[in-house]
Amino acid sequence: MPSVTIRKNPENERYIAEIEGAIVAYTVYHIRHGGIYFFVHTEIEEGYKGKGIGAQLVREALDDVRQLGGTVVPLCPYVAAFIGKNPQYDDLVNHHIFDRIADRLHNE
Repeated sequence: MPSVTIRKNPENERYIAEIEGAIVAYTVYHIRHGGIYFFVHTEIEEGYKGKGIGAQLVREALDDVRQLGGTVVPLCPYVAAFIGKNPQYDDLVNHHIFDRIADRLHNE
């Protein structure tokens, strides 16, 4: 498979995975409260699922947030599952906010 390029697209609040210039996956975030990245959705094109592109996309997005000194609230199930499988990223999670949101979702 050709190489995957990951880039940040701040105008549209997303990180994008491209192969030969075509977008094959993206993850959407919203920045709030001075550096808290709320990851809300990840999409991977059908022909590219199961090839590790989503994991590469989220890994590079989280590495970027870390480099910028931010924290994350993983509302997107894909991002939350990635962090669950990769505990080296758990320190990026803003548990104060995430736990409050998760509690509300489970109580509805």
